[in-house]
Amino acid sequence: MRSDFVDNDRRHPMSVRPSQTTEDRIYGTIFDSVMSQRLAPGTKLPEVALCELFGATRAAVRKVLQRLAHDHIVELQPNRGARVAAPTPQETRQIFEARRHMEAAIARLAAENATKADIAALRAHLRQEHEALHHTAQPAWARLACAFHLQLAEVARNPILQRYLGELMSRCSLIVALYEPPGHAACEHDQHAEIVDCLARRDAEQAVRLMDAHLRELEQNVCVEAAEADDGLARMLGLAPEEGARPAKAVRAA
Repeated sequence: MRSDFVDNDRRHPMSVRPSQTTEDRIYGTIFDSVMSQRLAPGTKLPEVALCELFGATRAAVRKVLQRLAHDHIVELQPNRGARVAAPTPQETRQIFEARRHMEAAIARLAAENATKADIAALRAHLRQEHEALHHTAQPAWARLACAFHLQLAEVARNPILQRYLGELMSRCSLIVALYEPPGHAACEHDQHAEIVDCLARRDAEQAVRLMDAHLRELEQNVCVEAAEADDGLARMLGLAPEEGARPAKAVRAA
C-alpha cells in the first residue's frame, strides 16, 4: 500500500500501514480493492456513496481521494468526480520504457556500491518474498515484490534515482494490478534472486541485462482491459458478500 509518497519518507509508495484512522481505513480498502482487481479501471468512486459505506465525513473522503490521486491510483475529474485510474496503452509503454532506463542505471550502481550488509538485507527480503508468494494474498505479495526494486535503489546510493523510481513504481504497480491476467506473478521471485547474485559478485553488466529482461517480461504480461464495472461499489470494495467475479473484456495493448 500506506501511503505517504516517497517525497516524505523512504518507504515504498505502495506500502500500507495498519489502519489507525478512518482516512487510513478508506485509503487501504480502496487501494487493496484496486490491487486485488475488485475495482476495475474507470470505476466511479462517488463521494456520497463512500461517506455512507465508511461512515465518514465528506471532507475525510475528499482528502483520501486526493491522496489516491497523488499516488496515481484514482483520477479526479472536474465536475465528474473520482474514478479508478485507467492508464492507456501509450502511457503504459512510456512508463515501462522510463522504468527500464532508470532501473538499468540503478542495477549498475547497486552492483558497484553493494556492501556485504546490503546483500544480506536483500537476501532477507527475498526470503520474505518467497514466504509471501505462497502464503499471502496478492496485494501483500505485490507490495514486497515492488519494495525489492526500491531497496535496490537504496543500495545504488543515489537518492534522486530512488525518489523518481518511487513514482514510476507506484504507476507500474497500478498497471500490473489492473491489467495483468490471472496466473502471472507481478514480479518473478527467481529473477530477483538472480539479480542479487549478480550484485554479490559485482557483475554490473549481467545485472543490467537481467533487470532489462525482467521488466520487459513484466510489461509483456500486461494487457490493457476495458472492464465493465457494475457489480456495486460495496461489493467491489469488499464491504458486501461476493457472488462471483464478473469477467472483464480484455483488449491487448498495441
